[in-house]
Amino acid sequence: MTPAGSLLHASALRKAYGTTPALDGADFSLHAGEVVAVMGPSGSGKSTLLHCLAGIIGPDSGTVHYGNRELTAMSDAERSALRRADFGFVFQFGQLVPELTCLENVALPLRLTGAKRKEAEARSLEWLERLEVDTVAAKRPGEVSGGQGQRVAVARALAGTPRVVFADEPTGALDSLNGERVMTLLTEASRATSAAVVLVTHEARVAAYSDREVVVRDGVAREMVGAV
Repeated sequence: MTPAGSLLHASALRKAYGTTPALDGADFSLHAGEVVAVMGPSGSGKSTLLHCLAGIIGPDSGTVHYGNRELTAMSDAERSALRRADFGFVFQFGQLVPELTCLENVALPLRLTGAKRKEAEARSLEWLERLEVDTVAAKRPGEVSGGQGQRVAVARALAGTPRVVFADEPTGALDSLNGERVMTLLTEASRATSAAVVLVTHEARVAAYSDREVVVRDGVAREMVGAV
């Protein structure tokens, strides 16, 4: 089980790709409603840590607990169901489905969890409005700017009211102005819904939106001294 007060907790995670270690005994904890930035240079293991925490991949050893459930003991189907129900995701390039409209992209996770089309699209439109991109609802991802597309991706991540949002370099493909707007909207919306956020970034200006920072170096995660 997670330690008292923690929503998500990882202990002694190890993961290697061939002979190359990505994680080497990493620990991590996340409390409900907090935003934690995971920082580190390229190749440090920060994205691998996020993928293990979200149950996308399994570690070679170590454990990940979410509430009273051990992700590392679940089947692939159980982890997939948990991700659909409790987790939201924002990736560097949005990863929107190009054949769907922006509204349909936001509604897709809701539809996968059983929501009827009208209900899913109504909730999705509310989130597009909240993220200031309701004007692109009928457009496809290829017809909108990078900043607009990333806000659509944030809306998709939050529309299902997740308890945890995993954001992997969410501003990495954006200019500084669009990046700051995306981070402002992401953190404001997540805090309004009490969703916790695991934010992977290598940029200090992005990490500044977090409540605290964890640095990953050589596969080991350490609390950043002096982080607020």
